[in-house]
Amino acid sequence: MSRVAKNPVSIPSGVEIKLEDRMISVSGSKGKSDFTLPESVSASHADDVITISYDESSSESTALAGTARSLINNMVIGVSQGFQKTLLLVGVGYRAKASGKKLELTLGFSHPVHYDLPEQVEVETPSQTEVVLKSHDKQVLGQVAAEIRAFRPPEPYKGKGVKYADENIRRKEAKKAAGA
Repeated sequence: MSRVAKNPVSIPSGVEIKLEDRMISVSGSKGKSDFTLPESVSASHADDVITISYDESSSESTALAGTARSLINNMVIGVSQGFQKTLLLVGVGYRAKASGKKLELTLGFSHPVHYDLPEQVEVETPSQTEVVLKSHDKQVLGQVAAEIRAFRPPEPYKGKGVKYADENIRRKEAKKAAGA
C-alpha cells in the first residue's frame, strides 16, 4: 500500500494537463514537461485533480505508483512555480560570472572553468560568490547543480569550495603538532 500514491495531485489554475494513453503532458507559465507512466500504473484526471491507480497486490506496482505520483506532482509544481537552487562559492578568489547559457567559474585552478547550461536551466549571479539556478524540471536542475558543485566540492578543513546554500559542512580539526 503506497501512502504517497493515495494522495491526489491538485492542479493549480494556469496549468494545463493532457492525458493520452500512458503519456502525461503538463504545461504552464514556466514551461512544459512530459512523462510516460509505467505499465502497471494508470492515472485519471477529473475536477482539477489527478489520481493514481495501481495493482495493490504487486510490490513493484506499489513502488512505481508512488514514484509516478511524485514525478507528476514535481512537474505540476515546476511548470507553475518553478524550482531554484543556490550555490555559494567559498574561498579566496573564487568567483562566478554568468553570460547567457554559459557559466564561467574561477575556482583556484590555473584556468577558469566554463560550463554550458542545458536549455531548461537559467542562471543568475547576484554576487560574484553566489550562483542561482532556476528551472521547471527538478531532475535536470539537481543534476546541473551537482555537476557544478563537483568541480570543487567543499573540503572539511577550511570549508573552501562550491556548496549548496542550505548545506552544512562538517568541519574537521587540523592535525596537532607532535609534542605540543
